[in-house]
Amino acid sequence: MTDLSRLPDVDITVPNAARMYDYHLGGSHNFAADRAAADRTREVMPWIVEAVRANRRFLGRAVRFCRAAGIDQFLDLGSGIPTVGNVHEIARSGGGAARVAYVDNEAVTVASAAALLEDDPLTTITSADMRDPDAVFDAPGVRDLLDLSRPVALLTVAVLHFVSDDDDPVALCAAYRARLAPGSMHVLSHVTADHDPDTAAAAASTYQRTAHPIWPRSRARIATMFGDAQLVEPGLVDASGWRPDGDVADEHVGFTAGVARLP
Repeated sequence: MTDLSRLPDVDITVPNAARMYDYHLGGSHNFAADRAAADRTREVMPWIVEAVRANRRFLGRAVRFCRAAGIDQFLDLGSGIPTVGNVHEIARSGGGAARVAYVDNEAVTVASAAALLEDDPLTTITSADMRDPDAVFDAPGVRDLLDLSRPVALLTVAVLHFVSDDDDPVALCAAYRARLAPGSMHVLSHVTADHDPDTAAAAASTYQRTAHPIWPRSRARIATMFGDAQLVEPGLVDASGWRPDGDVADEHVGFTAGVARLP
Protein backbone atom coordinates (compact mmCIF):
# COMPACT_ATOMS: atom_id res chain seq x y z
CA MET A 1 0.00 0.00 0.00
CA THR A 2 1.04 3.61 -0.47
CA ASP A 3 2.89 5.03 2.54
CA LEU A 4 0.69 7.92 3.72
CA SER A 5 3.58 9.46 5.67
CA ARG A 6 5.45 10.19 2.42
CA LEU A 7 2.57 11.77 0.53
CA PRO A 8 2.11 15.50 -0.08
CA ASP A 9 -0.77 17.35 1.50
CA VAL A 10 -3.56 16.46 -0.95
CA ASP A 11 -7.16 15.44 -0.52
CA ILE A 12 -7.15 11.66 -1.04
CA THR A 13 -10.94 11.62 -0.70
CA VAL A 14 -11.16 12.93 -4.29
CA PRO A 15 -10.93 10.02 -6.77
CA ASN A 16 -7.96 10.14 -9.10
CA ALA A 17 -7.82 8.50 -12.53
CA ALA A 18 -4.22 7.27 -12.16
CA ARG A 19 -5.00 5.52 -8.89
CA MET A 20 -8.26 4.12 -10.30
CA TYR A 21 -6.21 2.69 -13.18
CA ASP A 22 -3.78 1.20 -10.67
CA TYR A 23 -6.71 -0.43 -8.85
CA HIS A 24 -8.07 -1.90 -12.09
CA LEU A 25 -4.61 -3.38 -12.71
CA GLY A 26 -4.55 -4.97 -9.27
CA GLY A 27 -2.06 -2.52 -7.80
CA SER A 28 -1.93 -1.26 -4.23
CA HIS A 29 -1.26 2.47 -4.76
CA ASN A 30 -4.85 3.61 -4.39
CA PHE A 31 -7.28 4.76 -1.72
CA ALA A 32 -10.87 4.14 -0.71
CA ALA A 33 -12.25 6.97 -2.84
CA ASP A 34 -10.39 5.66 -5.89
CA ARG A 35 -11.65 2.12 -5.37
CA ALA A 36 -15.23 3.31 -4.89
CA ALA A 37 -15.15 5.37 -8.09
CA ALA A 38 -13.54 2.50 -10.01
CA ASP A 39 -16.22 0.13 -8.73
CA ARG A 40 -18.93 2.51 -9.98
CA THR A 41 -17.29 2.43 -13.39
CA ARG A 42 -17.29 -1.38 -13.32
CA GLU A 43 -21.02 -1.37 -12.60
CA VAL A 44 -21.80 0.39 -15.88
CA MET A 45 -18.88 -1.15 -17.84
CA PRO A 46 -18.29 -4.65 -16.42
CA TRP A 47 -15.49 -5.39 -18.87
CA ILE A 48 -13.39 -2.34 -18.01
CA VAL A 49 -10.84 -4.41 -16.08
CA GLU A 50 -10.24 -6.63 -19.11
CA ALA A 51 -9.96 -3.56 -21.36
CA VAL A 52 -7.51 -1.83 -19.01
CA ARG A 53 -5.36 -4.93 -18.75
CA ALA A 54 -5.45 -5.41 -22.52
CA ASN A 55 -4.22 -1.84 -22.84
CA ARG A 56 -1.42 -2.53 -20.37
CA ARG A 57 -0.35 -5.58 -22.34
CA PHE A 58 -0.34 -3.42 -25.48
CA LEU A 59 2.04 -1.06 -23.70
CA GLY A 60 4.39 -3.94 -22.95
CA ARG A 61 4.38 -5.17 -26.55
CA ALA A 62 4.90 -1.65 -27.88
CA VAL A 63 7.84 -1.02 -25.56
CA ARG A 64 9.47 -4.30 -26.63
CA PHE A 65 8.85 -3.35 -30.27
CA CYS A 66 10.62 -0.03 -29.75
CA ARG A 67 13.56 -1.75 -28.05
CA ALA A 68 13.83 -4.22 -30.93
CA ALA A 69 13.98 -1.20 -33.25
CA GLY A 70 17.00 0.08 -31.32
CA ILE A 71 15.31 2.72 -29.16
CA ASP A 72 16.53 2.81 -25.57
CA GLN A 73 14.96 6.09 -24.40
CA PHE A 74 11.34 6.55 -23.36
CA LEU A 75 9.29 9.63 -22.48
CA ASP A 76 6.13 8.43 -20.74
CA LEU A 77 3.49 11.18 -20.51
CA GLY A 78 0.74 10.83 -17.93
CA SER A 79 2.59 7.76 -16.75
CA GLY A 80 0.69 7.11 -13.55
CA ILE A 81 2.42 5.01 -10.91
CA PRO A 82 5.07 2.71 -12.47
CA THR A 83 4.02 -0.45 -10.68
CA VAL A 84 2.27 -3.29 -12.52
CA GLY A 85 3.92 -3.87 -15.93
CA ASN A 86 6.04 -0.73 -15.74
CA VAL A 87 7.96 0.64 -18.71
CA HIS A 88 11.51 0.60 -17.33
CA GLU A 89 11.46 -3.05 -16.35
CA ILE A 90 9.90 -4.12 -19.67
CA ALA A 91 12.42 -2.01 -21.60
CA ARG A 92 15.30 -3.78 -19.84
CA SER A 93 13.82 -7.26 -19.85
CA GLY A 94 15.74 -8.29 -22.96
CA GLY A 95 19.04 -7.03 -21.58
CA GLY A 96 20.79 -3.71 -21.84
CA ALA A 97 20.11 -0.36 -20.25
CA ALA A 98 17.16 1.88 -21.03
CA ARG A 99 16.37 5.37 -19.82
CA VAL A 100 12.79 6.21 -18.89
CA ALA A 101 11.48 9.67 -18.02
CA TYR A 102 8.06 9.40 -16.42
CA VAL A 103 5.85 12.51 -16.33
CA ASP A 104 2.67 13.06 -14.35
CA ASN A 105 0.97 16.06 -12.79
CA GLU A 106 -0.82 14.39 -9.87
CA ALA A 107 0.96 14.92 -6.56
CA VAL A 108 0.23 11.55 -4.95
CA THR A 109 1.23 9.72 -8.11
CA VAL A 110 4.52 11.62 -8.34
CA ALA A 111 5.34 11.06 -4.66
CA SER A 112 4.59 7.35 -4.93
CA ALA A 113 6.65 7.02 -8.11
CA ALA A 114 9.56 8.92 -6.58
CA ALA A 115 9.68 6.46 -3.70
CA LEU A 116 9.62 3.49 -6.07
CA LEU A 117 12.31 4.88 -8.37
CA GLU A 118 14.71 6.48 -5.89
CA ASP A 119 17.39 3.78 -6.32
CA ASP A 120 17.28 3.72 -10.13
CA PRO A 121 19.61 6.28 -11.76
CA LEU A 122 18.21 5.64 -15.27
CA THR A 123 14.61 6.55 -14.43
CA THR A 124 13.07 9.82 -13.30
CA ILE A 125 9.64 11.08 -12.37
CA THR A 126 8.78 14.67 -13.28
CA SER A 127 5.88 16.63 -11.89
CA ALA A 128 4.54 18.53 -14.88
CA ASP A 129 1.37 19.00 -16.89
CA MET A 130 1.75 17.23 -20.23
CA ARG A 131 -0.30 20.02 -21.82
CA ASP A 132 2.82 22.21 -21.46
CA PRO A 133 5.54 20.59 -23.62
CA ASP A 134 8.08 23.32 -22.83
CA ALA A 135 7.75 22.67 -19.10
CA VAL A 136 8.15 18.93 -19.69
CA PHE A 137 11.25 19.20 -21.87
CA ASP A 138 12.84 21.85 -19.64
CA ALA A 139 12.39 19.76 -16.48
CA PRO A 140 15.71 18.33 -15.18
CA GLY A 141 14.25 14.82 -15.04
CA VAL A 142 13.67 14.95 -18.80
CA ARG A 143 16.35 17.37 -19.99
CA ASP A 144 19.21 15.70 -18.12
CA LEU A 145 18.15 12.10 -18.72
CA LEU A 146 17.15 11.94 -22.40
CA ASP A 147 19.41 12.69 -25.35
CA LEU A 148 17.04 14.28 -27.85
CA SER A 149 19.61 14.03 -30.63
CA ARG A 150 18.86 10.29 -30.65
CA PRO A 151 15.51 8.53 -31.16
CA VAL A 152 13.05 8.49 -28.28
CA ALA A 153 9.84 6.53 -27.84
CA LEU A 154 7.07 8.98 -26.95
CA LEU A 155 4.44 7.15 -24.90
CA THR A 156 0.93 8.64 -24.75
CA VAL A 157 -0.79 5.53 -23.47
CA ALA A 158 -4.27 5.85 -21.97
CA VAL A 159 -3.77 9.57 -21.33
CA LEU A 160 -4.98 11.66 -24.29
CA HIS A 161 -8.63 10.95 -23.51
CA PHE A 162 -8.06 13.15 -20.44
CA VAL A 163 -7.11 16.06 -22.73
CA SER A 164 -10.14 18.08 -23.80
CA ASP A 165 -10.73 19.36 -27.33
CA ASP A 166 -10.12 22.85 -25.99
CA ASP A 167 -6.55 21.80 -25.22
CA ASP A 168 -6.20 20.34 -28.75
CA PRO A 169 -4.62 16.88 -28.35
CA VAL A 170 -3.69 16.80 -32.06
CA ALA A 171 -1.55 19.94 -31.78
CA LEU A 172 -0.20 18.76 -28.44
CA CYS A 173 1.10 15.50 -29.92
CA ALA A 174 2.62 17.40 -32.84
CA ALA A 175 4.46 19.71 -30.44
CA TYR A 176 6.09 16.74 -28.71
CA ARG A 177 7.05 14.97 -31.93
CA ALA A 178 8.62 18.18 -33.25
CA ARG A 179 11.23 17.96 -30.47
CA LEU A 180 12.21 14.36 -31.25
CA ALA A 181 14.89 13.00 -33.57
CA PRO A 182 14.04 11.18 -36.82
CA GLY A 183 13.46 7.49 -36.19
CA SER A 184 11.65 8.15 -32.93
CA MET A 185 8.39 6.33 -32.26
CA HIS A 186 5.00 7.54 -31.03
CA VAL A 187 3.07 4.94 -29.01
CA LEU A 188 -0.57 5.87 -28.43
CA SER A 189 -3.70 4.33 -26.99
CA HIS A 190 -7.01 6.07 -26.37
CA VAL A 191 -10.45 5.16 -25.05
CA THR A 192 -12.95 4.85 -27.88
CA ALA A 193 -16.74 4.85 -27.94
CA ASP A 194 -16.99 3.30 -31.41
CA HIS A 195 -17.83 -0.20 -30.22
CA ASP A 196 -20.47 0.70 -27.61
CA PRO A 197 -21.35 4.41 -27.43
CA ASP A 198 -23.99 4.12 -24.70
CA THR A 199 -21.82 2.11 -22.33
CA ALA A 200 -18.80 4.31 -22.99
CA ALA A 201 -20.88 7.42 -22.25
CA ALA A 202 -22.14 5.91 -19.00
CA ALA A 203 -18.61 5.04 -17.92
CA ALA A 204 -17.34 8.49 -18.90
CA SER A 205 -20.03 10.04 -16.72
CA THR A 206 -18.51 8.37 -13.65
CA TYR A 207 -15.24 10.17 -14.36
CA GLN A 208 -17.02 13.52 -14.28
CA ARG A 209 -17.07 13.10 -10.49
CA THR A 210 -13.30 12.59 -10.33
CA ALA A 211 -10.37 14.95 -10.72
CA HIS A 212 -9.99 13.82 -14.34
CA PRO A 213 -12.98 13.92 -16.72
CA ILE A 214 -12.65 11.69 -19.76
CA TRP A 215 -13.42 12.24 -23.47
CA PRO A 216 -13.84 9.01 -25.49
CA ARG A 217 -13.17 9.64 -29.19
CA SER A 218 -13.69 7.87 -32.51
CA ARG A 219 -10.97 5.91 -34.27
CA ALA A 220 -10.94 8.53 -37.05
CA ARG A 221 -10.32 11.32 -34.55
CA ILE A 222 -7.64 9.32 -32.75
CA ALA A 223 -5.86 8.70 -36.05
CA THR A 224 -5.32 12.45 -36.51
CA MET A 225 -3.22 12.52 -33.33
CA PHE A 226 -0.37 10.78 -35.19
CA GLY A 227 -0.04 13.64 -37.66
CA ASP A 228 2.50 12.76 -40.38
CA ALA A 229 4.11 9.95 -38.38
CA GLN A 230 3.85 6.65 -40.24
CA LEU A 231 1.84 3.90 -38.55
CA VAL A 232 3.58 0.53 -38.42
CA GLU A 233 1.66 -2.67 -39.05
CA PRO A 234 -1.07 -3.50 -38.15
CA GLY A 235 -1.97 0.18 -38.01
CA LEU A 236 -4.52 1.68 -35.65
CA VAL A 237 -6.48 -1.19 -34.09
CA ASP A 238 -7.99 -2.35 -30.83
CA ALA A 239 -5.27 -2.64 -28.19
CA SER A 240 -5.80 -6.39 -27.91
CA GLY A 241 -5.18 -6.77 -31.65
CA TRP A 242 -1.89 -4.89 -31.90
CA ARG A 243 0.74 -7.59 -32.58
CA PRO A 244 -0.75 -10.03 -30.04
CA ASP A 245 1.71 -12.55 -28.70
CA GLY A 246 -0.65 -14.90 -26.89
CA ASP A 247 -4.26 -15.77 -26.14
CA VAL A 248 -6.42 -12.64 -26.25
CA ALA A 249 -9.77 -14.41 -25.91
CA ASP A 250 -10.44 -12.85 -22.52
CA GLU A 251 -9.63 -9.31 -23.64
CA HIS A 252 -12.33 -6.79 -24.45
CA VAL A 253 -12.30 -3.91 -26.89
CA GLY A 254 -12.22 -0.41 -25.46
CA PHE A 255 -8.83 1.11 -26.32
CA THR A 256 -7.75 2.03 -29.84
CA ALA A 257 -3.99 1.75 -30.15
CA GLY A 258 -1.09 2.09 -32.56
CA VAL A 259 2.60 2.84 -32.97
CA ALA A 260 4.00 5.25 -35.55
CA ARG A 261 7.54 6.05 -36.70
CA LEU A 262 8.56 9.66 -37.14
CA PRO A 263 9.69 10.42 -40.72
